Amino acid sequence: MADLTEPVVVVGLGRFGTALALELTSRGTEVLGIDHRPKVVQSLSGRLPHVVTADATDLEALRQLGVGEFRRAVVAIGTDIQASILATSLLSELGIPDIWAKAISDQHRHILTRVGAHRVVAPEHDMGERVAHLLSGRILDYVEVDADFAVVKTTPPREVVGVPLRDSRVRSRWGVTVVAVKPQAPPMGRRSEFTHATPDTLLSYGDLILIVGPIDNVERFAASE
Repeated sequence: MADLTEPVVVVGLGRFGTALALELTSRGTEVLGIDHRPKVVQSLSGRLPHVVTADATDLEALRQLGVGEFRRAVVAIGTDIQASILATSLLSELGIPDIWAKAISDQHRHILTRVGAHRVVAPEHDMGERVAHLLSGRILDYVEVDADFAVVKTTPPREVVGVPLRDSRVRSRWGVTVVAVKPQAPPMGRRSEFTHATPDTLLSYGDLILIVGPIDNVERFAASE
């Protein structure tokens, strides 16, 4: 298992790259931030311990910075697709085993994968999809874990309230599984927190539940009255 504090190089310090680098730093991860714009680097010099001005499309510049010694890298370059692709391919050439890259289109995503990115993210697209799901039904949080599978935080519909989960027909009727419950009214003296759901779990109005299943099914469940 990868060490969560293992150093990361972040290439491109726009809004996404900066937010990522600062969050990683706050979590105790050593970060090397790279951007070709001196003003951007200067503005972050007091917030990131290691931030440099360099051209990430120059292989020799990356070598001089010791980028090849990192095991994790993120190419967070935004609108300059050519630079994004070239930087990703150079990181791959340096042998970095875990390369993440930001894409702004499906075509960009495909090319990044072809040139060496191990994982590609599309923050704007993914967030747009997430907000769309949050606007529907009783969905309070939504995480897509595969192309057609999601984990959703919601509240139980009327039909499953007061019935042990084994008798609620949640899986047979909606095709989803309740995996955790956070009671609205926890036992006296205890703080409300999520616990694993069991076949004997009784759901109440206002409880928060985590369900997993195909996207269409979890949305249908969350839209039930």
